[in-house]
Amino acid sequence: MKYSGARIRSARPRGVYVAAGVGAVVVVLIAIVLFLPLVGFLVATTASTAGLIPFPAITVTLVTLLCAVLVTGLLVVAALRRHAWLSWTLAVLAMLVALGATAFPLFAVAAGSADRAADIGPILADLWQRVTAAIG
Repeated sequence: MKYSGARIRSARPRGVYVAAGVGAVVVVLIAIVLFLPLVGFLVATTASTAGLIPFPAITVTLVTLLCAVLVTGLLVVAALRRHAWLSWTLAVLAMLVALGATAFPLFAVAAGSADRAADIGPILADLWQRVTAAIG
């Protein structure tokens, strides 16, 4: 009787690890190349306009932390799946969440600026009165 022994089957195909790795690298690149410069630019814009363009720091921080937890969870689940197509789907979903987290500060600042646009008229009128009072 010939005994071939038990076959040891690989727990996960290589495509699962490739998908999770590519997803992680792309998410890190999105954070370094897109998110951090955009947030830095928006904070600098807020600082240079003396608060006329608001930056909702608490909201942006909370959304960023929520998205970071979600992205991490998606990538971990992608690495633990047994099918490469599902891992790629989860990795792409993690990348899309990272892009959404990157776009959120821009929309938050735009929404806050739209709220402040109504306040600009009285500010400009007050400045005009001060200038004309100083001249006249």
